[in-house]
Amino acid sequence: MFDQILDLVKDQIGGNPQVANAIPADRKEEVQHEVATQLDHNLKQHAASQGGVGDILSQLSNSMTSGSPVTNAIQGGVVGALASKLGLPPAATGAIAAALPGILQKFANKVNDPNDSSITKEGLSKSLGLDLGGLGSFLK
Repeated sequence: MFDQILDLVKDQIGGNPQVANAIPADRKEEVQHEVATQLDHNLKQHAASQGGVGDILSQLSNSMTSGSPVTNAIQGGVVGALASKLGLPPAATGAIAAALPGILQKFANKVNDPNDSSITKEGLSKSLGLDLGGLGSFLK
């Protein structure tokens, strides 16, 4: 799942000139990797505490309009890590934070898209360390 998150981060950050220009050119890969690492970590953490895959996907799908607590928490974690670990200035962390709801929404859309097998609910659950047991059919 990490590779798919990294690809989403690269697409979203690279496809947004305002965000891409805020990141020092020699640190783009490092920033993208750190953002993906933080997203992966935060998704695992929040899925376990928010009622599993279904609830977190619902919150991520609505992240652009509702500013969900999960999205806000993930943004805070990513911004904090970028500032403390990589020493990025507020202009760069703010631009990246503004791009995160779009990344999270695209992630949720990919998981929910039956025509896109790159990230599935079952694969996401396994990656997050959640055992669906007999609940897998309810998530389809």
